[in-house]
Amino acid sequence: MRKTGIIFIHIAVLLCASCWAQDGWITLFNGESLDGWKASENSGSFTVEKGVIVCSGPRAHLFYTGDDGNAAFHNFELKAKVKTLPGSNSGIFFHTRFQDSGWPLIGYEAQVYNSPRPGQTGYLERKKTGSLYGVRNLWESPARDNEWFDYSIIVQEKTIRVFINDQLVVDYTEPENPPVPKGQKGRVLSSGTFALQCHDPESTVFFKDLKARRLPDNLSSPGTPPADQVLDQRLTELGLNNFPLVDYHVHLKGDLTTGDLLAKAREYGFTYGIAFNCGVKNPLPDEKSLRKFLEKYQRIPGTYLAMQAEGREWMDLFTRESIEQFDYVITDSMTVTDFNGRRMRLWMEDETEVGDPEEFMEMLVSRIEKIMGHESLDIYVNPTFLPAELQDRYDELWTEKRMNRVIQALADNHIAMEINAVRRIPSLEFIRLAKNKGVKFTFGTNNKGSEDLFDPSYWLEAIDKCGLMPENMWSPGRD
Repeated sequence: MRKTGIIFIHIAVLLCASCWAQDGWITLFNGESLDGWKASENSGSFTVEKGVIVCSGPRAHLFYTGDDGNAAFHNFELKAKVKTLPGSNSGIFFHTRFQDSGWPLIGYEAQVYNSPRPGQTGYLERKKTGSLYGVRNLWESPARDNEWFDYSIIVQEKTIRVFINDQLVVDYTEPENPPVPKGQKGRVLSSGTFALQCHDPESTVFFKDLKARRLPDNLSSPGTPPADQVLDQRLTELGLNNFPLVDYHVHLKGDLTTGDLLAKAREYGFTYGIAFNCGVKNPLPDEKSLRKFLEKYQRIPGTYLAMQAEGREWMDLFTRESIEQFDYVITDSMTVTDFNGRRMRLWMEDETEVGDPEEFMEMLVSRIEKIMGHESLDIYVNPTFLPAELQDRYDELWTEKRMNRVIQALADNHIAMEINAVRRIPSLEFIRLAKNKGVKFTFGTNNKGSEDLFDPSYWLEAIDKCGLMPENMWSPGRD
């Protein structure tokens, strides 16, 4: 070949390379083939269809190797578009390296999983799309099946940030001695490549528009490690073992904003259910006000929306259509009526018109049984609450017989019971009895603002002393 021809080819190669690395971005997938990628164990699980990588088949991982087979990234930004079919599971690994088989032991995984398969039984994966798997988890997906969504991962020294549809969902800074699961010593930040996961034969996930750019090596970490390393270790272990860290009973009250709530969610990997009070003399007192609210309310991705049903007439105030727009319904027994139909203002902790304690308890337990048996509920919150003048007699008045009556009503009607962090109720004995009857549990706060939003100490105590396991916990759409 003449020299001019060689020069022409060289220029063409340079021009082509510039197409794949504009503004520092490297196109990882050419839309036509898996050139630059290498699959483990079951290579047939990855195909290219109409410009999309399709992950469907037996377990396998597709590692990005680059042109030279040695692709590696330290500080970087990765972008991809992802779509899942219902019940499909996948993941994006980073700082990893090729291995012939098994789940990657090196690096972190960013989760791709929006929903369980219809009718799925047995193990239920609860860690949803956007999770830094087993480290900082989302327990409600910010994305939906059958829709393309944007996935972005940024690593800057010790800080990992994950974005779904441009919303920051994970902001984690690795501590000096990060909590590492047994057998996974390689799950630390270092340097490495990317990998796409085909999780199982019943999962189908699609990837396209994959690109990455290297960031300078001399950057500092923009975040800081968790302040409470002991708590971080404990919550990480629970999350890794699929224990849902969800507070289903949060109010946007006082100084608490949605921004504050999401920042708190990212701090230790909690998910929040935002509750709105619906009923007579409440912010949403009737069907008209509720419909107006639902039309205007902008759902916050990665959170739940809860109806807190107030008063015993709430089912007559709202239509089933409106109620079903919430993820779940909660209520308590702070507003009940006595045997004469007189409403007891039990939510006022300075209430003193209780009368005979034994008669009051009989009235209260009877009313709780009626609520559980006649109202369409998912979670009984503020359980076993007593007025201020009776609280120091809690263990005496909540006899085993009374506890079992309430527990039986919950079990018969498949209603979960909240473990309340602020009031530290129900008692541990109540929780043990309910667990033995098969009652499911949730965590809740019923906060007054931002200061009392997050104190998981009673939840952790209940887990430890009552032997609670992931299968003892309720979740929307499952139970």
